[in-house]
Amino acid sequence: MTETLDMTVDFRATMSRLATGVSVITTCSGSTPIGMTASAVSALSLDPLQLLVCIGNHLYTRTAIAAYGRFAVNVLGEDSEHLARNFAASKADKFAGVETFDDHGVPVLKDAIAAVVCDVAEALPGGDHTIFVGDVRHWAHKADCRPLVHFAGGFGALRAPH
Repeated sequence: MTETLDMTVDFRATMSRLATGVSVITTCSGSTPIGMTASAVSALSLDPLQLLVCIGNHLYTRTAIAAYGRFAVNVLGEDSEHLARNFAASKADKFAGVETFDDHGVPVLKDAIAAVVCDVAEALPGGDHTIFVGDVRHWAHKADCRPLVHFAGGFGALRAPH
């Protein structure tokens, strides 16, 4: 058991060296907005337009996405660490004081630098996670913004390109 735990800790430390963008995944449970911070997000296909998100099976957001059938990926900008921490916290109302709009059936964060709204096309098993493949229904982005980055357990930003 200890060896498995040590392997898990070491693997997580190794994978933390892969810098990733930070997103907030949003959906609904009835009329209640649901959200969580995630870094396991990727474009999947251009034909058809699809992306994927990986959500831990123990998380309520996973259950809500499966039931509601639609989600949004809200890409956070370099000044949005507070949103990343807010949506990563275990608390009742993660949306308190957070500005959103709901033009596409799910809450979209006003401060996101990009947002993609998807309908669930597939939910695939992925160990202790579910891989949701989303058919893209709407997307938008703000020009001249830099993303919030997660690396080695902390947050940072990219330097401006030369």
